[in-house]
Amino acid sequence: MVNPWRGEVALTIDGERHLMRLTLGALAELEAGLAEGSLVDLVRRFEEGRCSTRDVLALIVAGLRGAGWPGQAPDLLAAQIEGGPMAAARAAAELLARAFALPGEGG
Repeated sequence: MVNPWRGEVALTIDGERHLMRLTLGALAELEAGLAEGSLVDLVRRFEEGRCSTRDVLALIVAGLRGAGWPGQAPDLLAAQIEGGPMAAARAAAELLARAFALPGEGG
């Protein structure tokens, strides 16, 4: 079960439901791997609708790893995400929003 208070978001990959969560370690790993800018720049790109598929993939990988998944981005290159790229982008945006929301703010 998804716990939004912990920042969790669910995503179905290759028919299997996975939880994602951006822990501090996952955020640090995400920021280190960003092609450009910082986490603030990443948030800005999502808010302005300028996120790239690389941004979406990086967030999904970070969220999966934050929830204990041992994989890496190449493991997802041929994966089927239920709902397609738009569902992946929505889940990534929700994951990012939940990571930075204060208790009682949406989610």
